[in-house]
Amino acid sequence: MNETVSNIRLALAEIDETWRPRPLAHINDYAVKVVRVQGEFIWHRHAATDEMFLVVSGHLDIDLRDADGERRVSLGADDVFVVPRDVEHRPFSRDGAEILLLEPADTVNTGDSPVRESSKAT
Repeated sequence: MNETVSNIRLALAEIDETWRPRPLAHINDYAVKVVRVQGEFIWHRHAATDEMFLVVSGHLDIDLRDADGERRVSLGADDVFVVPRDVEHRPFSRDGAEILLLEPADTVNTGDSPVRESSKAT
């Protein structure tokens, strides 16, 4: 059995680019990813999966847009929020935040947007 211990804070400390999730661990077909964010990301959606955000430090806002209209969710350290599948969303953090994500391992952070994960570095 392969047992690996990973430390969230050490993994985040190694990240020098924003908006580029890095895998921390895998569980079945899911990946636990860490990411540093600052500024505004793009509007996008994930048609086939929910996306879980856990704020490790800082503050993260997520604008949401669906059939019910637009709304904003504000998250601080230790807050968890799940964006339901197929809901258009745009995360942003004015002063920066460190985030843990849980999503299928092959999920691209830009969802259905034509801007692909490898080309987005804000």
